[in-house]
Amino acid sequence: MAKQLAFNDAARRSLEAGIDKLANTVKVTLGPRGRNVVLDKKWGAPTITNDGVTIAREIELDDPYENLGAQLAKEVATKTNDVAGDGTTTATVLAQALVKEGLRNVAAGAAPSQIKRGIEVSVEAVAARLLENARPVEGTQVASVAAISAQSDEIGELLAEAFGKVGKDGVITIEESSTTQTELVLTEGMQFDKGYLSPYFVTDTERQEAVLEDALILINQGKISSVQDFLPLLEKALQSSKPLFIIAEDVEGEALSTLIVNRIRGTLNVVAVKAPGFGDRRKAMLQDIATLTGAQVISAELGLSLDSVGLEVLGTARRITVTKDNTTIVDGAGSAEDVAARVSQLRAELTRTDSDWDREKLQERLA
Repeated sequence: MAKQLAFNDAARRSLEAGIDKLANTVKVTLGPRGRNVVLDKKWGAPTITNDGVTIAREIELDDPYENLGAQLAKEVATKTNDVAGDGTTTATVLAQALVKEGLRNVAAGAAPSQIKRGIEVSVEAVAARLLENARPVEGTQVASVAAISAQSDEIGELLAEAFGKVGKDGVITIEESSTTQTELVLTEGMQFDKGYLSPYFVTDTERQEAVLEDALILINQGKISSVQDFLPLLEKALQSSKPLFIIAEDVEGEALSTLIVNRIRGTLNVVAVKAPGFGDRRKAMLQDIATLTGAQVISAELGLSLDSVGLEVLGTARRITVTKDNTTIVDGAGSAEDVAARVSQLRAELTRTDSDWDREKLQERLA
């Protein structure tokens, strides 16, 4: 397909028109008296929203030059959402003003490179002053901000309570309720989305969960399928009279059968789960758990095998609760220094990543 070409003032005006059409649609949602926008969908019911980036993503224009301008403005909203998670409407309005004044100065004879340099210098100055004047949002202010965003005082107060309980590094997950009630559920400790490998591990039949108190924790990077591989370690754990919690890529065959038989007979209170995540992320999450609990990950890469290690590689935790779908570890015995170092490493990774998915998973691990 042949390329269409446009030059000089005609090209600039078309780009500006596209930016204006997108920005004018988005900015009606700005401020305390902002309105909602209704978005048509090819399938399903229309969407009513006042979120700038959601609106921007839906806009496509017929004129190819104007559409280029709209896509440039859309990039502003998207990048702002990626970096800050909010303020997309304000960023779009600022971009519209910068383009308008910038084109006016170019038309008056100013050099585009000088305008760009001036904008960059101004941005640095404004950003520095904003940081000087910034103050933490606490208490009722959190509820006010959340209530405006959610357009509900009840949800705003609930979110403020959640932030107060989990802190700035905590993770808040919003799920659709099966009832008409809006409620806050707090999960203490570290949680990951893997449950017990067999219902025979359940200790509380009414709640269908396995609870281990003051448990030893074995973390194995690979699969466990042979009893002979970890029989010596199993016997040592049995002698300690403490429950045993096993995390591995998988526990299968005679190894799983042996654990189930020991659990049913009451010889050993044991629970086994699959390791969370996949690939490199799984390795990182296992190291997170090891740091939290004071354990050592058993891996061929580290020169360790199940048949050659003792209780010194096992971690401990005050309480472990395992359901069909989730595992929660509370009060791991890892040293405060190791945990702090791991947290610093995760924060450094957060600042370097450009991926939304990686950022979300890193935030979950940090929490």
